[in-house]
Amino acid sequence: MGLHVVAMIPARYESTRLPGKPLALIDGKPMIQHVYERARAADLVERVLVATDDARIADVVRRFGGEAVMTSGDHQSGTDRIAEVARGLDAEVVVNVQGDLPFFEPHMVAATVQLMRADAALPMATLKASIHDAADMANPNVVKVVTDHDGYALYFSRSPLPYWRDGAAADCLGYRHIGLYAYRRDFLLAFARLTPTPLERAEKLEQLRALEWGFRIKVAETACAAIEVDTPEDLERARACADAGGERG
Repeated sequence: MGLHVVAMIPARYESTRLPGKPLALIDGKPMIQHVYERARAADLVERVLVATDDARIADVVRRFGGEAVMTSGDHQSGTDRIAEVARGLDAEVVVNVQGDLPFFEPHMVAATVQLMRADAALPMATLKASIHDAADMANPNVVKVVTDHDGYALYFSRSPLPYWRDGAAADCLGYRHIGLYAYRRDFLLAFARLTPTPLERAEKLEQLRALEWGFRIKVAETACAAIEVDTPEDLERARACADAGGERG
């Protein structure tokens, strides 16, 4: 029996490193449209919503035929934003698709949902991809994750993880975390009410809140390491990839 799955894209206009990021043009389309269209193409997803507190973003989404929901402007995170919308939905699983992943592959959404289908007790799931570049390993904007033998997250960090004390002995230096999550709706609502935790505040990674409160996160591996647009340099790299046709799905 299938799950009732809704994908949500949290989007805000203000950004410390790249203001107006969701509306930045890539290959002639705003980034939020790239993300929306790829989420719509994902198997197992019945509905896609953009959750935003900015009328400019909502207007653009509606103009290209998407569905936007206005939220409070007081939210501290994208998770809080989608939780507000999820309170009014009857979805069983909510997929949080980060709005800065313009080239993610639609099958990545299905990969997280499949983990939820396989284990009815699993509260949330996410993705990882292998790191082969030492510069990515050292980059604090590339979040790293380590998992146990069963694929459950042990820790997420902006620091190199693991630290190779004797030097890297393998082609795969570690795994990057990809900012795409699937949540049980009830867990999402409870998670948004939890007090932020010390490690979360230190790393500025809200998924650590789940681990510190004792909840398990299952991590699926994907071969696709989608470009995350966090800085003006990332945006230029995404535009260059689109011009070259290298990231088109």
